[in-house]
Amino acid sequence: MNEIKSRIHGAIDTELPALIELSEWLHAHPELAWQEYNSAARCARFLRDHGFEVEEHYVGLDTALHATFGSGSRRLALMAEYDALPGIGHACGHNLIAAMSLGAAVGLSTVANDLDLTVEVFGTPAEEGYGGKIEMLDRGAFEGLDFAMMAHPAPVDVARAEPMAVAHWEVTFHGHAAHAASYPTQGINAADAFTISEVALALLRQQLPPTVRVHGIITHGGDAPNAIPHFTRGRWYVRASTMQELEETQERVLRCFRAGALATGCEVEIRDESQPYSDFRTDEPALAFYENNARALGRDLRTEGPETQMCRASTDMANVSKVVRAIHPYIGVDCYPVLNHQAEFADACVGKVANQTLVDGATALAWTGADVAGQWLDNKKTSLSSLYQ
Repeated sequence: MNEIKSRIHGAIDTELPALIELSEWLHAHPELAWQEYNSAARCARFLRDHGFEVEEHYVGLDTALHATFGSGSRRLALMAEYDALPGIGHACGHNLIAAMSLGAAVGLSTVANDLDLTVEVFGTPAEEGYGGKIEMLDRGAFEGLDFAMMAHPAPVDVARAEPMAVAHWEVTFHGHAAHAASYPTQGINAADAFTISEVALALLRQQLPPTVRVHGIITHGGDAPNAIPHFTRGRWYVRASTMQELEETQERVLRCFRAGALATGCEVEIRDESQPYSDFRTDEPALAFYENNARALGRDLRTEGPETQMCRASTDMANVSKVVRAIHPYIGVDCYPVLNHQAEFADACVGKVANQTLVDGATALAWTGADVAGQWLDNKKTSLSSLYQ
């Protein structure tokens, strides 16, 4: 295994300039959920150039892709995310996620025959709130996989993912417009409906468990200060530690929006933006392999402190973990107190430290894939030998 890991490390090191170029290009050209046309195409070209067979527009999704290398009996997958955030670009580091996963896949491709592997990469769009992986799951994208993994940038390294389950809603109030000075009594104020809803939510928080989060924004609050708003819209998330807790909480939160409608006389529409993201099921043996590999590379794995809390962030990779063995470690860009979803975090996802994170993440993932594959081979040998005893 040491010789195999040495070959993997050498292959990733050789490709590091190309991987850095890919990461920096994605960072400089951020694309939002479901709009990652150029990002997906760039990743597809990189994989083709490295000997992978690539299918773009995978399972009917314009910005999804699937790439394969080898013909081994076990299918090992790397997940590549590349969607950015509105206004702040790659402030969650998805440029590094894509580069690390592609780098790990290239490293594993050099030893695929030795490990009886088929190495696969899935380009997964729309992780930031729209459940791209869940849509891919529903279309059968991950059927038959033996193992899946990815690594996510964070302020510091945390090996274990403990993401919250989350529901994503679009909330719309419909009222009736009127001149705010001349005919205020003729209006039904859709902006007031949101105000009442937010007050109700603020009061509800006292009775919610500490493991629950409720947060959102108003994306359209009206059109003019002298016109009573007839239409308002917002996006709201509810998070909980488990799917069961999320289901128990959702109705209580929904009643707050219905209260805003009832009090103002508005109509309310609440639409799911995606299916809920679930809590995560970690493959413990694979996580132990990752921890050993990360430490061998000199990574400082943390388990406590406010700097570690990115591991609680929700992800649609959690839904994949319910049907495929999976890990989702977090790898640091050494930027605390700068945090994910801040503009400064986007700045931290390129440059010298980010490039070291890239090579370490790609290597740790690939080495972990080799360890998992080695375990499969050992189990296969044991099973075969038992036939002759």
